[in-house]
Amino acid sequence: MRKSHTDKHGLERDYRSAYLRRSFREGGKVRNETVANLSALPDHVVDLIEAGLKGQHLVPADAAATILRSRPHGHVAAVTAQAKALGLPALLGPACPQRDLALALVIARVCRPGSKLATTRWWADTTLAVDLGLTAAGTDEVYAAMDWLETRQESIEKALAKKHLSPGANPDRLALFDLSSSWVTGHHCPLAARGYSRDGKKGLPQIEYGLLTDPEGRPVSVRVVPGNTADPTAFEALAKDLKTRYGLQEMVMVGDRGMITSARIEALKELGGLGWVTALRAPAIQAPAADDGPLQMSLFDETNLAEISHPDYPGERLIACRDPALAAERSRKRGDLLAATDKELAKITAATEAGRLKDAGRIGIRAGKVVGKYNMEKHYKLDITDTSFTYARNEENIAAEAALDGIYIIRTTIPDKQMDAAKVVATYKSLANVERDFRSIKAIDLALRPIHHHTETRVRAHVFICMLAAYLTWHLRKAWAPLTFTDEHRPEPADPVAPAQRSTAAQTKASRRTTADGAPAYSFRALLEHLATLTRNNIRYGTDTTMPAVPTLAAPTPIQRRAFELIGQTLPLNLK
Repeated sequence: MRKSHTDKHGLERDYRSAYLRRSFREGGKVRNETVANLSALPDHVVDLIEAGLKGQHLVPADAAATILRSRPHGHVAAVTAQAKALGLPALLGPACPQRDLALALVIARVCRPGSKLATTRWWADTTLAVDLGLTAAGTDEVYAAMDWLETRQESIEKALAKKHLSPGANPDRLALFDLSSSWVTGHHCPLAARGYSRDGKKGLPQIEYGLLTDPEGRPVSVRVVPGNTADPTAFEALAKDLKTRYGLQEMVMVGDRGMITSARIEALKELGGLGWVTALRAPAIQAPAADDGPLQMSLFDETNLAEISHPDYPGERLIACRDPALAAERSRKRGDLLAATDKELAKITAATEAGRLKDAGRIGIRAGKVVGKYNMEKHYKLDITDTSFTYARNEENIAAEAALDGIYIIRTTIPDKQMDAAKVVATYKSLANVERDFRSIKAIDLALRPIHHHTETRVRAHVFICMLAAYLTWHLRKAWAPLTFTDEHRPEPADPVAPAQRSTAAQTKASRRTTADGAPAYSFRALLEHLATLTRNNIRYGTDTTMPAVPTLAAPTPIQRRAFELIGQTLPLNLK
């Protein structure tokens, strides 16, 4: 109890009194009784009495201390704190053991991606399993939690779509979509099929999955389809989900030219309420680029973009772009491929002239493999007989292709009053955000591939866990940008067609390997590993083995303290 008193000389005096009091009920009323006056005791003795009455276990200052167990804590604490700040536990579903396991799987996928068996081994050595009550959980419980989470996917994605794709959060009404694939181990997964592999794993069974994000690349939804599904088919299914499942109206879908084809656009028109931003395929550019067409090279004399129109695209805007850097790269690449093809075809000519290779069928198969390998069929004329082989470049086709190097045409339904041509170009190029998410999910952060699960439900749940982990990682990367090599302030390009450039500050950070304040700069994965060195130690004081252990955090480094400050959280002793 503290009191202040001003004496007759105008001096303010503070008086401190300490009493030991108890409360009790008598006759239906609460009464207080002073048991002892502790005011005469030293302050530290009063503090000890107060701590003991609050249930704290006190030990002599000179007692021996034994560290019974030390577990990595900082990384799981930071990721868990960010998950709670985003409302992820409530988003997953009502409190239950399956929700705790599902949340732990997402956190583990961010901190230490691995198989489900490896994950249960890993989290037992951290504070994650202890604090969430998962120490006894094995793979059977993990698989049951995955089955539970898969049944919750639709409601979770619906909540994410409402949060990030609604008009308030997304005034331009944009949604980005792209498709990727990952190979599958084993031979029993019903979703596994052979198709075009984006992982370079030709001949292996795979699954495909389409990722939907908001304009900034924040994951919102994922769809798993068989590995031989065509890109447009997957896109059409997700577009229907936006309308029927998520109840989103007047959305604009952004996808690449292989995804949103002319046939898919017709399907979007039938659905109604959905617009698009995509690009014309190379053959479709030929009509606007004809001699009497609207696409003339003079349009790019002073600027790298121009808005045109064509009767084949009524009600749509066409924005023609010319990227000089892309034009130079395509010219260089085509020249390299032509030179490599010439070299291989020359070997076939030599073999036929020497008599080592005969028969038109055999010669044709070998020549077809060469031009197919480098995708140069349209640029060569081949003359094959049973005893000879000659070839020549098709200079006319090569010149026609070279004339359109670096040129692409974006087509969209967004009216010019809502978005000017430069912003439409920037919107289309924002598909790089989805590609960044795929790199995060598949390789650099979350290691989705390869797929080890054999049932359709578990495969879908595994991919969904990776998507939720990507959602969490997206926010962590953004918050921790000052500590990592991430470009915090990427400059807006004066020319939207030109390749994106890093800011001067980011280039300095990359070259010096330090942040703006001189601290070491980390990769995202290295920062998590550094946070993991912040341990929680169970310490027992004294030699009495019946004394309880006192959980104590190691002193955080400045980087670790800063990491928690950036996500707006204090360093917790426990995860719950």
